[in-house]
Amino acid sequence: MLILTNNKAPMFKLIRVSLKNGSIVEVVSENPRHRLDWAAPVANDRLILSYIEDVKDALYVHDIHTGYRLYRIPLEVGQVSVFYSTRSILSISGFFGKKDLTEIFFGFESFTVPTIIYRIDFSSTDKTIAAEVKEIRRVQVKGMTESDFNVEQVFFESKDKTRERISANHRRILDVSPGFNVSDMPYFSISRLFVVKYFRGIIACANLRGGGLPVAFHVIITLSEYGETWHMDGMREKKQNVFNDFISAAEYLIDNKYTCSKKLAIHGGSNGGLLMAVCSQQHPELFGAVLNRVGVMDMLRFHKFTVGGAWVPEYGDPDSEQDFRFLYKYSPLHNIRFPDHGQWPATLLMTADHDDRVVPSHTLKYAATLYEKVSFLLIQLSRFVMGR
Repeated sequence: MLILTNNKAPMFKLIRVSLKNGSIVEVVSENPRHRLDWAAPVANDRLILSYIEDVKDALYVHDIHTGYRLYRIPLEVGQVSVFYSTRSILSISGFFGKKDLTEIFFGFESFTVPTIIYRIDFSSTDKTIAAEVKEIRRVQVKGMTESDFNVEQVFFESKDKTRERISANHRRILDVSPGFNVSDMPYFSISRLFVVKYFRGIIACANLRGGGLPVAFHVIITLSEYGETWHMDGMREKKQNVFNDFISAAEYLIDNKYTCSKKLAIHGGSNGGLLMAVCSQQHPELFGAVLNRVGVMDMLRFHKFTVGGAWVPEYGDPDSEQDFRFLYKYSPLHNIRFPDHGQWPATLLMTADHDDRVVPSHTLKYAATLYEKVSFLLIQLSRFVMGR
């Protein structure tokens, strides 16, 4: 049995476990730089391994017995969804199939490519010869082509000198949902490209510690992808690292003339809504607008509603005195203060009365407190809106 594990390997490795005697043999060792996302057996004697390399997917073919890498499958920058025969996993997060199948199909998408389906036939008996990749189907969007846009990847330093990454799609929005060790990979969004093409926007996606994705409006930014250590550096008492990363990303975009603070809007939902609220509180001067969907706003009572108790390992336990202290320091509901200079960014708050994860009380209490603290001040020119 082949097992993907992060036991003593934060970037994951592949092991073989004998069902007869329980012996364990390492098939593919951990790559210290790139996370092994999934593995699948094909054609009886080969393995397909998918790595996340600087938030881009990379597929490799390995020998199933020795783990030796045979070759890399050529791909564009993007996200891969793997299909075995007529059965599908639908996302990069998993795989499905039988090891005796000799052909695979995988879907490709990127910021500017909706979907391309490829086929690879591994029927050749010589596994050292790279199998041919054939395009089966390409989705076209009328009125938009890849040549309409320019995508670039840049790196910047956070407050503690940690190296972070931004993907910028030209022709601006900052979007985030970092946390819970969830990787956000490049994906196609027609609404984003509509903003880029017809409103001269820039989409910037910043990959931050903790794992997840943000978007900024006039500039878009997204978020984890470097293993468990990267995730742990953005959770519990280290949550401020995520906020610092996002703030550094915004400063990078402004300092390098991608946008200015008045035109930088940020957008995030759920855990990303927490990020939006905290960053707009800690540095309101950086943002022109905040779009906050079903954000986690009350970090002292989140564990008392629906599935909130399951978030304690990620955020910390408010009932613990030690955890209470670092949660209280950034809890959005308990840290609303009007800025000494300038004004609060225009803020759109959205919730849903049927949300069974982030209950509406998070947004309702935050909206009421924000309105009380800010709305009566004459210097505040922008208006606050709450939608459902």
